[in-house]
Amino acid sequence: MLKHITIARGAIDLAADLHLPDSFDQAAPLRAVVLSTPGSSVKEQIGANYASRLAARGIAALVFDPAHQGQSGGEPRDLEDPYRRGEDISYAIDTLSTIPGIAPDRIGVLGICAGGGYAVHTARTDHRIKAVGTVVPGNMGTSFRSFQPDGPATALDTMADARTEETRSGELTRVNWLPDTLEEAAAAGLTDLDTTQAITYYRTARGRNEHSTNRRLSRGDSLLLGYDAYHLADQLMTQPLQVILAGRIGNTGSYESGMRLWKLAPNPVDLMVIDSAGHYEMYDEPEYVDAAVDRLANFYSNNL
Repeated sequence: MLKHITIARGAIDLAADLHLPDSFDQAAPLRAVVLSTPGSSVKEQIGANYASRLAARGIAALVFDPAHQGQSGGEPRDLEDPYRRGEDISYAIDTLSTIPGIAPDRIGVLGICAGGGYAVHTARTDHRIKAVGTVVPGNMGTSFRSFQPDGPATALDTMADARTEETRSGELTRVNWLPDTLEEAAAAGLTDLDTTQAITYYRTARGRNEHSTNRRLSRGDSLLLGYDAYHLADQLMTQPLQVILAGRIGNTGSYESGMRLWKLAPNPVDLMVIDSAGHYEMYDEPEYVDAAVDRLANFYSNNL
């Protein structure tokens, strides 16, 4: 059962889908999970793959488009602000906890890829979240700092100059998250398996969605460079934690990030490594997604 709902987020609204078990009965309040999705993705993509499966296993699941992205409000468009991404989760809990048939004291979070880092960062200080599940979790700050050939401090100097120029011209710069085609990737020398699989998912009929632009507002990159999704997690994120990782270690950094999170967390409960899976295969390959959701459903049933 799928319900389209709206999440009030101050001056703007977030577009969301609430996935419910077909047997949903308001008289028997359900456990529920808010999903935090990968950077650049929208609610109909990876989030829906996991939310629909959780609902089929008896757990309500809310997935939404982040502010400034997809069908949600917010200007400028295509902004990836890690702090606002975390706030989005808390606003989603505000709405979810008022829905009849949802138990407000049995709400967890599921973060996938970059959404895993956002989920952890939010759970540290929003203890309405009672359990934290992650699948191939990434720390966007660590990733973005590693991408800078001359180091993050030099990159910030360049970004400061670029923002000044944008302010003068009135024109905002957007860049691709990924090459738009495999041909563009090959021309740029990006032929590694992870990049190829990411493009095959996001930019072909397999996973493409009209509301996912594959564009990122450049002025948000300075926020990502200064971000640490796991800051103080060892002190503040006391909730039960599950980490699910892809066993084929590629260049996304999610395996390393997930293992670091597992070691930092005060209350790690369950670690699962799916040996044959790659990062992007955890997005929609039924064999891997079903295995992950079976484990997640058990985790939430025991901890919500």
